[in-house]
Amino acid sequence: MLIFKNTIKTSVLLAGLGGLIVTIAGVLGGGSSGSLTFGLLIAFVMVGSSYWFSDKLALKSAEARIVTEEDAPLFFGMVKELATRAGMPMPRVAIAPSEQPNAFATGRNPRHAVVCATEGLLRSMPEDELRGVMAHELMHVKHRDILIGSVAAAIATAISFIANMAMWASMFGGRGNNDNERANPFALILVSMLAPIAASLLQMAISRSREFEADRGAAELLGNGNSLANALERIEASAKHTPMQVAPAQAYAYIHNPLAEFQKKKSGPNMARLFSTHPSTDERIARLRSMTFSI
Repeated sequence: MLIFKNTIKTSVLLAGLGGLIVTIAGVLGGGSSGSLTFGLLIAFVMVGSSYWFSDKLALKSAEARIVTEEDAPLFFGMVKELATRAGMPMPRVAIAPSEQPNAFATGRNPRHAVVCATEGLLRSMPEDELRGVMAHELMHVKHRDILIGSVAAAIATAISFIANMAMWASMFGGRGNNDNERANPFALILVSMLAPIAASLLQMAISRSREFEADRGAAELLGNGNSLANALERIEASAKHTPMQVAPAQAYAYIHNPLAEFQKKKSGPNMARLFSTHPSTDERIARLRSMTFSI
């Protein structure tokens, strides 16, 4: 039932993003079919590029290197065992040089996936907690969350692009369905301001729902949620005093938002939570500790 609810929630949020881009394109072009097609074309081009090159972009952003079983036998063997248990193809394994304990998964599908841990994670995490983290990342791969996140991010970006065009259109006078009918410039300005905010809120909500689902999948794979809960607790404590440099566009992929502390200082805890790619760590831990599964 929980899986069904999370799937429905994600589908509804993605549909909301899709509907929003069509609406924005319609306002810009006065509802013409050409403007709607233009908006959707932008989204599909951006989705395709971000999806196809997601692994290269993420690895470059993290300055991560692909490792072999000879390079990191224990870590590689752990990922291999978990992937086998989950009935998944073996992903490539990478290590990033950051001191902050963290990890991410990327790749356009399970056969072209990469799971990456930071050096800080590998050094500081007990084996059972590291297993919890990597199980979480493998669940992102299994659930194709990289694709879902890429689609959401691309559509949100396209909405912002179209909204900026609407702002320019309002300055020169938008047109309606015919040359004698001008679109309301105040409506165009309002849409150009509010649309990116609405798109970001939907995108962040999608990301948070997928984090919960990956947590649940990891707990099910391992038989309980305690290992991952303990790992998240450790990562949260460490992240407060160990900064990590990462491109904002890649932050959503990590098990813990590496920019969370910076965002809290910049916008305050309440606004940061509203626009966060991740649920609060306390809520994730509470859910995980309540889960029990038989394996």
